[in-house]
Amino acid sequence: MHEFDDAVLECFLKKQLQLFPEPVADSLESAESFLEDCMAIVVNSVDEVIEFFEEEGIDMDGAVGDEILEADEVFDIGDGRYLIVEG
Repeated sequence: MHEFDDAVLECFLKKQLQLFPEPVADSLESAESFLEDCMAIVVNSVDEVIEFFEEEGIDMDGAVGDEILEADEVFDIGDGRYLIVEG
């Protein structure tokens, strides 16, 4: 089980509409429950984001480097970490 800190949860609450058509969480608690349910992960660098997609076998249409960060599933927490949510 992943521990999501407030920075991660607030980021997801603020940006969740980039991945979902309507809000799926309306509080830090519901955001944490949702992220745990969908097995979201937090990684520490762009390289780890790329590694995750490669390991999962997710086709990024040839996206490289920063382009991969534009994927709807990738949320920039703002402190160098990224939240990856599989919708």
